[in-house]
Amino acid sequence: MRKSALFFLVLSGCLLFSFSKPSYKLARLKYNGGGDWYGDRTALTNLAKFCNTNLKTNFQADEETVDVGSTEIFNYPFVFMTGHGNVIFTDQEARNLRKYLIGGGFLHICDNYGLDQFIRPQMKKVFPELDFIELPYNHPVYHQKYDFNNGLPKIHEHNNKRPQGFGIIYKGRLVCFYDYECDLGNGWEDYGTYAGDSQQTRLKALQMGANLVQYALIQ
Repeated sequence: MRKSALFFLVLSGCLLFSFSKPSYKLARLKYNGGGDWYGDRTALTNLAKFCNTNLKTNFQADEETVDVGSTEIFNYPFVFMTGHGNVIFTDQEARNLRKYLIGGGFLHICDNYGLDQFIRPQMKKVFPELDFIELPYNHPVYHQKYDFNNGLPKIHEHNNKRPQGFGIIYKGRLVCFYDYECDLGNGWEDYGTYAGDSQQTRLKALQMGANLVQYALIQ
C-alpha cells in the first residue's frame, strides 16, 4: 500500500538520514476511560535514542502526546499505546484512528498487564471487519535490523505465560502490533526502574522496539 503524501514527507525526514537538527518525534496515545495511558514514562525517550544510535533515525528524544481523536496524530509515523486499565474510544476517535492507520500510520499497543480485556473491543470499533491474529515467528517485524527467531522476548513477568505478538493486518499491511504478556515498554524504561531489571533483557526490549520502528517506517 502506498503511503500518503503526508507520511512520505515524515518518513523521508526521519528514516536513515542525518540532519543538523532532529525533526520528528515518537508519540504516545492519550485515551479516555480511566486507564493509565501515561505509564512507562521514560520508555519512548529511551527508544528514540536507541533508534537514533542504531538505526540512524532522526527522532527528537522527548516524546509527544497525542489524543486518539486529534488530527495531530497524522504528524507521527509511530504511535505507542500502553496501560493497565480501561480504554474507551468514541465513534469519532475510532474513525480517526482507522483513517490514520489505513493512511500509512502504525500503532504499537503494549499490554502493561490488564489492558487486554479493554483494548480488544475498542480496536474492534476501529476495524470491525478484522481481528487480531498472532503473527508467525517468520513475520518481517521479527526480522528487521535484529532477528527474533522465537518471536517476542519476555520482558516483565506476571502470569507465567508466553509472550505473544498479535497484529491487525489491513489489505496485506500490518497496521497495528500488540505485544501481550511481554511488556516491551517496561524494558525501554530507565535501567533500574523495576526490581530484577537486567541489561540483557533491556537490550532485547530496545532491539525489538527498534524493529517495530524500522518496520513501521519502511513498510
